[in-house]
This record gives sequence, C-alpha cells and structure tokens, in this order.
Amino acid sequence: MGRLFVVSNRVAQPGGVQIGGLATALQTVLREQRGVWVGWSGKYGEGPPHIHIGEGIRYCTLDIPKPDFNAYYHHFANRTLWPLFHYRVDLVDYRREAYEGYRDVNKRFAHVLAQELRPDDVVWVHDYHLIPLAHEMRKLGLAQRIGFFLHIPMPSWDVLSMLPGHEELLGLLADYDLVGLQTVGDMENFRGYLQAIGKHHPRCELATFPIGIDAQAVAQVAAAPAALSAADELKASLSGKRLAIGVDRLDYSKGLPERFRAFARHLEHRKARREPLTYLQIAPTTREAVPEYQTLRKELEGLAGHINGLHARPDWTPIRYVNHSYPHSILTGFYRAADLALVTPLRDGMNLVAKEYVASQDASDPGVLVLSRMAGAADALPEALLVNPHDVDDVANAIDTAVSMPASERRQRWEAMMDNLRRHDIKRWASDFLERLRRSTHGDGHAGGSTADAQPTAREDDSPPRKLALASIGDAHLSTKNAINI
Repeated sequence: MGRLFVVSNRVAQPGGVQIGGLATALQTVLREQRGVWVGWSGKYGEGPPHIHIGEGIRYCTLDIPKPDFNAYYHHFANRTLWPLFHYRVDLVDYRREAYEGYRDVNKRFAHVLAQELRPDDVVWVHDYHLIPLAHEMRKLGLAQRIGFFLHIPMPSWDVLSMLPGHEELLGLLADYDLVGLQTVGDMENFRGYLQAIGKHHPRCELATFPIGIDAQAVAQVAAAPAALSAADELKASLSGKRLAIGVDRLDYSKGLPERFRAFARHLEHRKARREPLTYLQIAPTTREAVPEYQTLRKELEGLAGHINGLHARPDWTPIRYVNHSYPHSILTGFYRAADLALVTPLRDGMNLVAKEYVASQDASDPGVLVLSRMAGAADALPEALLVNPHDVDDVANAIDTAVSMPASERRQRWEAMMDNLRRHDIKRWASDFLERLRRSTHGDGHAGGSTADAQPTAREDDSPPRKLALASIGDAHLSTKNAINI
C-alpha cells in the first residue's frame, strides 16, 4: 500500500497550535501510513518546498508570493467562493485576476506533488481552496487516486451558475476519483449541477461522509478539572440565572443578527417571569480587513447594546457578547455550564459546535441543543430542537421550549444524540473516506450516474466499521471550528 498524501491550505505541524480534531485525526492516519502533509508554509515568497519529518510524518510546505496568496486566498477563496457556497450571491466579489491567481497557486501545489509522489500513493485534498488541484495534477500526467472532501455546503445549480466561468472551475472536480460531501443534499446538488452542465466523467464518484468529532475525547476534556473550574466560575457569575450559549466564528453565514433578534423576542415572551435567561455569545473575529465582516461586527454591537438597554436590570445583563477566543478546555466547561446552546447558522457544511456541545454535557443533567435545519449536523442530530434560522419566532419558541423542558426529556434526547456521535466519530469518518478512495477504480464511478453509485457511507447498525488502523486521539485538542482551519 502506497503512502497517503494530505493536501490542505494550512498544515498542522508538530509543536504548533493544534487547529482542530480533524488535524489530530489526520496526523494519526498519516503516521500509520508513512504519510506526507502538503500545504502552505505560512510564509510569503518563492523557492523550493520546505521538507521536515516530525512524529513520523513528512511535512512538505511551500512559500507563496504575497500577491499570489492574496489573490488565491484572501480574494477568490474567501470573497468569491465562500459567499457563493453559503448562498450569499449578493456578497460574491468576482475578479478575473483573482481567479487566475487562484489557479496559479493550485498549479504550484500540483508541481510540488509531482516531485514527491510515487505511483502507488494516494492523495486526499481538502476544501474549496484546492478545487482545481486534481485537474492540474492530471495535466502533469499524475494518475494516482485523488480524493477531495468539501467541508462547506455545496449549493444548488441555480446558485453555482451565478459564478462567472462556473463550468470551467467546478467541472474540474470531475477529475477527482472520489468527491466527498457532508450531506445527501450536498451530493444531490452537485450531481444535479454536473448533469446540468453535461459533465459526465467516468473517473469521478460522489459519496457523503458526514464529519464527526471524537465524542469521548470531548467528554473527557469537559469533565477535567480545568473545564469544571471554568464552568463553576461562569455559573457563579450568573447569580443563579440560567444560561444560553453560542460559539461561532464572526461570519455572516452563522446567522448571528437573526439569533440576537430571536433572543430578544424570547425576552419579550418571558418579560413577566422572574428567572431571566442570560445569553453568552462568543464570536472571535476573523477576516477583519473584509468590509462585510466589519459591517457585521458593528451590527452585532448595536443589537447587543439595544437589547441590553431595553431588558437589562441592575443585577442582570441579557446578552454577554465577546469577541475573544478561548482554549478548548475552557470552552467545554462553558458548554457544560449552559442550559441550552444556540447553533443557528444560515448555512453550514456540518457545524461541530453542535456536536461538541452535546458531548460536553453532564449525562445526569444535560442541556438542550437548538439547531438550525440549514446545518449539516441536523441530519445526525434530529433529537435537537430543529429550527428555521430565518424565522425569529421559530427560534424564540424553541428557546422557550428548551428552558422549560423536563429533565427526563432532556436526558432522552441527549442519550440518542450522544449515541450517534460515538458511533459516527471523526476516526470513522477518516477511515471510511480512505477505504472508499482506495477501493475506487478509474472508470467505476460516474458523476452523472444513479444514486446507487454514491450512497451515504454512514451505517445505521452498530456493527464495527471496517477501518484503517487509527490510534486513539482521546487527548486531542479539539476546536469549535467547522473542521480544519484551512
């Protein structure tokens, strides 16, 4: 069996800050398979790739000139593809020169891989930054099995078709042997798109691989002294009041203004009650130079101030809105302290915050998850209170239901969700994808074929999945980001 190459925009190197449960899982797989992780070095410039070995993994990172990186990452990936794939066509900023820079950086990755790959190696490419990579590799004559996983949503044909030159770019995904997506809806969207543009490539197979977490590891972190201490301190600050929590990167896809308004509506429903609810929203800032993010931050600050001004009392502030990030050991304590979590993105590929909140709960007295139907996690967690994030009254009513839910129902819902998280964890996700990729044979799959060719990989029974040898990642430093920070 050949080596495994993982390719992503950023690389989790030994000694650095871990960037999520996915990073830890991939490092585990790479160690098992004498693997190589390829990605951006974090530095601007030209020159040969940087090679070093760490903890049994070969790391191959490349510098990218700053103008090229700005075009590839800051502009095309994050100002064109990110809003498009999250159904925010109004925010898409397409520039031909940025697209050309994006393609050029993908060519750089392909040339690095051409120098490193052996004939029996397997390549696993991650996310929207690297859509054209397989195509560039095939142009160089590379015939290895290449898989691609999209961590964000795959929109429908009518949305994708609004991108100038969409057929040129998105049709290149058919050069992969396997394209993995988060949900059946994502898969059907992409299948429909390929059919609409008449792209029938015998190489490409589509399948769903809903990403999970290491639920046991999260539960252990949440029950550790650091998390329990954080939970106790937070509870003490509430003076006996109940707590709702939201943890999201500050992004327009997360539905934060709508969530603030829904919480305000809940306060109006409960204004005569004597036990008010405190809502803690943690929203670390990102992409601060992008105007849309600056506007969002100002809007949230204004909403928080307005709502607090209307409803606050001398001993109670309804919304605690902070832009700081916290270590995972502290966040799990916050999750454990919260009576309910508000996870209401307008669109999300999966959303691991929802899963980590569930895994962090005290089994004897779990909280309630209020979850957007537009998040991929809703498929795996139907026992949550599922809501339409665009409907302020729907979310407000769910908050009302959550705070009055009896303990027996909370435990029943939590047990069902936790069972699913344990059975479909991140280790299983990685092994399922790689097994499927290694089984793929050029010409077997058909991107425009029947649904029988690309069924979801999640099993409904409790039988142990066939999997690669994966070591325990029980001590993983897991993040609340939606998969790897790439």
